[in-house]
Amino acid sequence: HDFVLKNLIFVVFSRAFLYKRFLSDEECDHLINLAKGKLEKSRVVIDDDTGASTESEERTSSGMFLSKRQDDIVAKVEARLAAWTFLPEENGEPLQILHYENGQKYEPHLDFYFDQETLKNGGHRFATVLMYLSNVTKGGETVFPMWEGKIHQLKDDSWTECAKQGYAVKPRKGDALLFFSLHLNATTDPTSLHGSCPVIEGEKWSATRWIHVRSFGKRQSGCVDENESCEIWAKEGECEKNPTYMVGSEKDLGFCRKSCKACSA
Repeated sequence: HDFVLKNLIFVVFSRAFLYKRFLSDEECDHLINLAKGKLEKSRVVIDDDTGASTESEERTSSGMFLSKRQDDIVAKVEARLAAWTFLPEENGEPLQILHYENGQKYEPHLDFYFDQETLKNGGHRFATVLMYLSNVTKGGETVFPMWEGKIHQLKDDSWTECAKQGYAVKPRKGDALLFFSLHLNATTDPTSLHGSCPVIEGEKWSATRWIHVRSFGKRQSGCVDENESCEIWAKEGECEKNPTYMVGSEKDLGFCRKSCKACSA
């Protein structure tokens, strides 16, 4: 924890924290290289009852999930996240690596859930950590439209019009932004609404760690599907496109092994 305290440079404001140089350049480059060649179009949830998702113009990035503790570097990053947030490592989802090209964005959204199906696995997302893996020449800011602090943040022409609509953080390689989606009394916080502004010049790479209120991702034994959309996703080819989530490995079982025919019933 001494490492964390020495490197926490400043607090953005209430319940949101920016950690300068949380990742080294080498760690950033390693995470990007793990994702290259494996990216798929990002999706958004469209059914609050089942958690089913689809591609959308609201979210135009591409991304992929790593496996938990996939290698020594990923394991060290996950352990460091637990030390900084004081939240159990087992409550975190696998790291999601995201890539934004010119003009790509993610409209303002909330990270806590509305669908009961998803809540069964770990409960609400309690906190989010956004780790910036690259510098962006212009754009790509993380913006919080509902935060009261936005009126006190002065912005010059280096900020995009999107970023000027709320409190914003510029993506800087190695920095990590932690914010909470739930209040201390466990009720959902609508002011955690946030988005990724369009990239104007350059490209943006980031890694997201969602942290739940309970342990996340402990797979059931047996040949089962753990999401009602597994059969649909399998028919759409997700078993091959996203094997880490759908099938998994012997050490970290996937969510849709039955529909992917990766096991015997």
